[in-house]
Amino acid sequence: MCNNYAPVQRQLLRDVYGVEPPALDYPPETWPDYAAPIIVAAGDGARQALVGTFGMVPKARIPPGVAKFDTTNARSETVGEKRSFSGSWKKGQLCLVPASAFYEPNYESGPKSVRWRIWLKDEPDFAIAGLWRAWPGDAGTEVFSFTMLTINSDKHPLMSRFHAPGKEKRMIVIVPRAEWDDWLTCRDPERARSFMQPYPADRMNAEAAPRAPRAKAAE
Repeated sequence: MCNNYAPVQRQLLRDVYGVEPPALDYPPETWPDYAAPIIVAAGDGARQALVGTFGMVPKARIPPGVAKFDTTNARSETVGEKRSFSGSWKKGQLCLVPASAFYEPNYESGPKSVRWRIWLKDEPDFAIAGLWRAWPGDAGTEVFSFTMLTINSDKHPLMSRFHAPGKEKRMIVIVPRAEWDDWLTCRDPERARSFMQPYPADRMNAEAAPRAPRAKAAE
């Protein structure tokens, strides 16, 4: 599971993804309900950058009286069955989430987790497999949201080190560069499942990256 990552910055969107960056000043780290760039395929198959809210169902879209629930990740095994994700999955609304790193909790040093940063060796960025959907905005416009797809990582040499002891280990799906357009233009849910593969551990790096202490409010 991942609900904290570092989105790529504007120049990489141009140079690597070949898209015009959206008009958005986004922070160096993305958390649930933050806005960040995603890449989708336009009608002609060309790549296009959109601004999406991290979490398929933004908190503002949850009806009053309904308990808040997390939709930043979608389990690949059940994505076609869960109401929050099934519509986008069946329609082939696939996206790439450009990132330079992502963060996971590590419990190897004791009962209190330590945040770790994970990235790819010799790569300035990578693309995470995601789903997107549209919502009605103001004055007839549309706004967008997205989620990241995950797979089991119990046996992954690196990603099995993260998350609480006794819990199932999960990891995001990193789409290889050569398959970016194949993923974006895929409209067959069964074929899309063939992309749900663990990224090789020997091509990844990780290190402890605790969050900086929050500044105390002025008295």
